[in-house]
Amino acid sequence: MKRAIAEAGGTIVTSYDRIGVVVVHSSNPDFATAVRTVRGVHSAGATRTAPLPSAATTDMGTPKVLGAQEIAAAEAAEGQDPLQGLQWDLPAIKADRAHEKSLGSREVTVAVIDTGVDDTHPDIAPNFDRRASVDCVSGKPDTSDGAWRPAAGESPHGTHVAGEIAAAKNGVGMTGVAPGVKVSGIKVSNPDGFFYTEAVVCGFMWAAEHGVDVTNNSYYTDPWYFNCKNDPDQKALVEAVTRAARYAEKKGAVNVAAAGNENYDLAADEITDPVSPNDSTPSDRVIDPSECLDIPTQLPGVVTVAATGAKGLKSSFSNYGRGVVDIAAPGGDATAYQKPEPPATSGLILGTLPGGKWGYMAGTSMASPHVAGVAALIRSTHPHASPAMVKALLYAEADAVPCTDPYDIDGDGKVDAVCEGPKNRNGFYGWGMTDALDAVTR
Repeated sequence: MKRAIAEAGGTIVTSYDRIGVVVVHSSNPDFATAVRTVRGVHSAGATRTAPLPSAATTDMGTPKVLGAQEIAAAEAAEGQDPLQGLQWDLPAIKADRAHEKSLGSREVTVAVIDTGVDDTHPDIAPNFDRRASVDCVSGKPDTSDGAWRPAAGESPHGTHVAGEIAAAKNGVGMTGVAPGVKVSGIKVSNPDGFFYTEAVVCGFMWAAEHGVDVTNNSYYTDPWYFNCKNDPDQKALVEAVTRAARYAEKKGAVNVAAAGNENYDLAADEITDPVSPNDSTPSDRVIDPSECLDIPTQLPGVVTVAATGAKGLKSSFSNYGRGVVDIAAPGGDATAYQKPEPPATSGLILGTLPGGKWGYMAGTSMASPHVAGVAALIRSTHPHASPAMVKALLYAEADAVPCTDPYDIDGDGKVDAVCEGPKNRNGFYGWGMTDALDAVTR
């Protein structure tokens, strides 16, 4: 194999022998075609359409940073962290009541596979698991100290997610869904904001080999929003990430992922994808969702999470689809659509930001960590439960939510999405709203 790769003009970066995946750099445009003819090669494909390094930038959203006056004005009940009153999302999943029973176990770690985590943040530092943290951007683990942190100017997305999951209940700032568990940072996003396949594979493999209990995946694998298995390059990407995610689950991890933010019906007959490939020249393409997958969220075994707003309705942007969405959780929405009850003031989700700050973001990216936090509470309550059992409990304990029909979130008289299915298994909410209280009492 090594000889065939070299003869085709490739250089091996690293190999993951346990799953049969090899990461290679090559400037030969025909490299994948040549290697596919080699005996024993199941698939091969380019992970990007732009030269190294990428020239474009993926926008993951800019957070609204909480100002000093807002922090000072925040009201929290006795026994709560100072900013908890702003977190309407915690009572929405009964996490505030769950914390009276349990904060989660120090033996449980949730890996944030994302843009990096600022472990120096005062709400993250008490719960940070350095041993399970790494920089995987190149496709090969970099374990140098602090490599998992976002560099100056890079997205705060991963730090926000980490705080939602496990911000410590320590009298400072906010409170995570599972404030007693550990959280690690697995950085897979490059400086331009791209989550390429080689990095994602490295992230899942690192989590698998370092005892991680839950992984949170609030991204899609660039440059294709949907990877079509009838395309030889994209097929290889699906295969590589599938093998890595399955290996992580085999080693004990529950993989949780965001459903996406385009208000797509992922169970439709066809979808128009206007953003792929996003690292070169995108164009409209009509795809078949049964053949073309958003990875990792649509991979077998992965928990697919849709977002809800402060009124408990599907977020205006959240993807949906009967048989695709497994569960729902707070991801925020425009306050004009779904306004929270006081003392909360924003319909978005509060999280930690690099540099010891806090701020608001919204997306299924914010919904997924709520479910990851609840999965961590389940694993804390049932330390010997397999990933299959944790997922079964996650779905069984969810609060069934019937379809919103009609769904006219902006009130303009036009239906914005169609929900299908019964109250305990429908396209908007899956098995229902995730439930933190049941996670610690059942």
